[in-house]
Amino acid sequence: IQLKEPPMEPSGGEQEPGAVRLLDLPWEDVLLPHVLNRVPLRQLLRLQRVSRAFRALVQLHLSGLRRFDAAQVGPQIPRAALARLLRDAEGLQELALAPCHEWLSDEDLVPVLARNPQLRSVALAGCGQLSRRALGALAEGCPRLQRLSLAHCDWVDGLALRGLADRCPALEELDLTACRQLKDEAIVYLAQRRGAGLRSLSLAVNANVGDAAVQELARNCPELQHLDLTGCLRVGSDGVRTLAEYCPVLRSLRVRHCHHVAESSLSRLRKRGVDIDVEPPLHQALVLLQDMAGFAPFVNLQV
Repeated sequence: IQLKEPPMEPSGGEQEPGAVRLLDLPWEDVLLPHVLNRVPLRQLLRLQRVSRAFRALVQLHLSGLRRFDAAQVGPQIPRAALARLLRDAEGLQELALAPCHEWLSDEDLVPVLARNPQLRSVALAGCGQLSRRALGALAEGCPRLQRLSLAHCDWVDGLALRGLADRCPALEELDLTACRQLKDEAIVYLAQRRGAGLRSLSLAVNANVGDAAVQELARNCPELQHLDLTGCLRVGSDGVRTLAEYCPVLRSLRVRHCHHVAESSLSRLRKRGVDIDVEPPLHQALVLLQDMAGFAPFVNLQV
């Protein structure tokens, strides 16, 4: 079938012979799976303003979305636009709302969570207008949740994290970067309640997190593969040694700006091939010497 848009309908409203209008094609068999699935969300917002029929088509498509990333709409999305896009969505499995961080509130998010209990991945990085209520609704209503980003959400405290740990049995990946209210006690509780399933955890830029939390994570998270402790100033060598002892599948460790972590505690992990973001002291010295002298001296590293 050759599709073409007629330039103008005759005055009598008759369609040009042989032409097929887009909306005449089967919606659920053709337009939804083969056309609208390839249209960016930003364009869908424009398309639904063309006519009532196009609005109905777009809303039918949006009601069946499995993945929604607000970044596909643009760097900033108005509240009204988000409400229109997610009004009928009831099958979401992935939800990313970081571009809404300046205004997203509990009132905006909680109804979306209530309509989508099968969510598995939620990204709320930087959404500072939310509160414990939103996290409680997520934990209570989305038991299949596996991945959650709460980076730079200053409102996340120990009580909020306890609720998450109690009600999310499938949790595997958690980003708590710069959640500065969290202390060792909250991380210890998380490790004891959900440690068995955790595979990736970021505690970066949390000055109140120290060795007690890291050691408890190590003892309770045998499947932990990625741990980010960047800027955790209270973490030291004791915590890293415990990771080396109890986390056999650890693949990456971030300890930049952890000034109390000595190379002696990292060497065991290096020998296992764990990716560590700080270089050994000898390598750092060679790089510095090369920068200063303009050449790389020969050093036998096997000595």
